[in-house]
Amino acid sequence: MHWIVRLLLNAVALLIVAAILPGIEVHGVLSAIVAALILGVVNTFVGSLLRIVSLPITVLTFGLFTFVINALCFWLAAALTPGFVVHGFLAALVGALLTSVIGGVLHRLAR
Repeated sequence: MHWIVRLLLNAVALLIVAAILPGIEVHGVLSAIVAALILGVVNTFVGSLLRIVSLPITVLTFGLFTFVINALCFWLAAALTPGFVVHGFLAALVGALLTSVIGGVLHRLAR
């Protein structure tokens, strides 16, 4: 039950980010829910693998390369989800950051 609430809150965060950021489009609530689910799966599997492989670069950049990995996962989730469009890497970078912040605030408020 807890993961369903997290999924819905992440979908709301995606909808908010799409409303704020012009480079990100989410076409409907169902697309946002599917995008949140795919984003979670991509972050779990692909993101974890990328973090392990890029550990030396991450250490050299004092952790800033993690933002690039998050943006790539966000962009990949958009490529895999119909109705979720990200226009460019910069939009993916800012979108991933805003989604994390807004999602974190929503999760904290939901407790």
